Amino acid sequence: LSFRLTYIFVYNLLQFCGHTWILTNTIARFLTFGKALADMFYSVGFVMSLCQLLSFLELFHIADGIEKARLLPRFIQVTEKNVLLILVILLEEMQSKPVVCLLFLLWNIQDLLITVWQLLKERRHHLAKWNKKKK
Repeated sequence: LSFRLTYIFVYNLLQFCGHTWILTNTIARFLTFGKALADMFYSVGFVMSLCQLLSFLELFHIADGIEKARLLPRFIQVTEKNVLLILVILLEEMQSKPVVCLLFLLWNIQDLLITVWQLLKERRHHLAKWNKKKK
């Protein structure tokens, strides 16, 4: 196993675990408390901030050639999410709004789909290399 493959796998696994926890917590709170999601940000905000902070590493992955993607679209996506998250953190009156719950829900669904795809892509690439060596 190469360092690059291990690093990308661990990074994507950490992102997957974080976004799964946030999504599960958000859905459980919604089903348990209904529309009373005033403290939802306080329960998932730290983990969401951590996942979004880690997402800046994706820009370095592209710049270093670890991941093959276009830098500008990913830069816009990562920056947009972080700016919105900083606004939610700074504007405390926004933290209790239902739109924050919806925003976190949609972000996490999107990030989970992307992370699962990247995990499977790396795994498939590794299996293809392994099969070539075996033959």
